[in-house]
Amino acid sequence: MDRYGDFIAASPTAFHAAANAAEQLKAAGFSEYGLTEDWEEIAQQNSSGIADSAGFVLRDGAIIAWRVGADPLPHTPFNIWGAHSDSPGFVLKPNPNRKTESWAQANVEVYGGVLLNSWLDRDLEFAGRVFDSAGNCRLIRTGPVARIAQLAVHLDREVNNGLKLDRQLHTQPIIGVGEVDVAELLADAAGIPVTELAAWDVSLADTQLPARIGAHRELFAAGRQDNLSSTYAGLAALIAQTPAPQSIAVLAVFDHEEVGSGSTTGAGGPLLQGVIKRLQRLIGADTEAAQRSLAASWVISADASHAVHPNYAGHHDPETRPQPGKGPVLKHNANQRYATTGLGAAKWRALCEAAGVESQDYVANNTIPCGSTIGPITAERTGINTVDVGAPLLSMHSCRELSHVDDLYGLAEVAREFFRGQ
Repeated sequence: MDRYGDFIAASPTAFHAAANAAEQLKAAGFSEYGLTEDWEEIAQQNSSGIADSAGFVLRDGAIIAWRVGADPLPHTPFNIWGAHSDSPGFVLKPNPNRKTESWAQANVEVYGGVLLNSWLDRDLEFAGRVFDSAGNCRLIRTGPVARIAQLAVHLDREVNNGLKLDRQLHTQPIIGVGEVDVAELLADAAGIPVTELAAWDVSLADTQLPARIGAHRELFAAGRQDNLSSTYAGLAALIAQTPAPQSIAVLAVFDHEEVGSGSTTGAGGPLLQGVIKRLQRLIGADTEAAQRSLAASWVISADASHAVHPNYAGHHDPETRPQPGKGPVLKHNANQRYATTGLGAAKWRALCEAAGVESQDYVANNTIPCGSTIGPITAERTGINTVDVGAPLLSMHSCRELSHVDDLYGLAEVAREFFRGQ
C-alpha cells in the first residue's frame, strides 16, 4: 500500500500520473517509443527484435505500455488492461484572476462529475503542466495556495437541510488578499519568468496525503482512487509479470474518461488502435493474422466501482451490494453502459479463481442509472471482447475516496494473472 499511496501522492493530475508511470517503466527496463519515431529501428536495439521486449508510448496524460512474449506469432492475441488517469475536479481557466471584495480568487471550470461539496474547506494546490514561449513543457505543483471556503452556518441557518452549490458562484477558490496573479504562481512553480509563460493545463488538487485508516488499518483514504486504483494495479502487474511466450500484455491508461473519452488521448481516440497496429506489424502480422489476433484478444476495462454505503444502502440494487474487503467487482449493465457479457463474466471469474481472489458483482438499482467506462468505447473501437471490473469505493468522485486494502491487492493479483497470458 505504501507504493500505491506514493503513486497517488505524486500524481495530482493525469499528466503527473502518466509521467510517473513512464518513470517506473523506464526503471524496469522498458524502452520509450515515440509516436513520430520509426518503431522498427527502436525494436532492433533489442537483440531479439520485438520478441521478449517491453516498451511504452507516452502522450500527454495517457500512456500505453506493453510486454511481448519470447516467441510471438503473427496472430498472437493481446491481453489489454485498460484504465484512466483523470479524475473529476476543477481546471484553471485561461483568464485566471478574480477579485471579489478584497479577496483574490482563481477562475476555475468544473471538470467532470464532481462531488462539489467534498472540495470545500480543503488546502488546495495548482498542479498540471505549463508551456513557455518556446513550447517547452514543464510539470508543476505550487503547494497549498487555495481554498474553496464554505459559508458559515451563522449566515445560512438552513444549510443542514440541504446544501446547494452554484457551479459558478460557489466554486471559485480564494488564493489570498489583495492583488495576486495566478500566472506568477505558475511561473514560479515552473522556475521561469512570468513573461515566458505562454499557456497551461492546470487543475486544483488536494494536498492531503493518502492514509490507511480504520480500526485495523484495513481502509485506504485518498483522492483520485477513481481511477488510479486501476492504473496502479495494471502498472505494478505489467512491471512484475513476464508474459507467456506467445502472448502480448498491454497496459492502456487513457485521459479524459470523466468527460466522455473523446480526445486524442481518450479511449475514443486512435491511440490504442495505432499502438496495436504498429506492434502487429513488428511481429509480422498481415491483414488476416491481425484480424485473428483481435478476435482472440481481451480487454479488461478496470475502473472503480461502488461499495454498498452503510448510510444509503437503499440506493443499491437490493440483491447486489458489493461489500468492502470481498474482492474486486464485476460490472453488469443490460443497456451497454458496461461492456461485460456472459462470456466476459466467465473469463473474469476464471482469472479470479486462478489468482485466488474473491470477486463480486455490481449492477445498478433500476431507478438510478449508472455511469459508464472506457469499456464500451474500447469494445466499439477495436472489436475486442471486453469486460468491466473495478475496486469498490465509497464516496466516488469525492475529493477524497475510501477503499479496502484487500480489494486493491486483489485487483492487482488478477491483473498479474491476466498478463501472464497462459
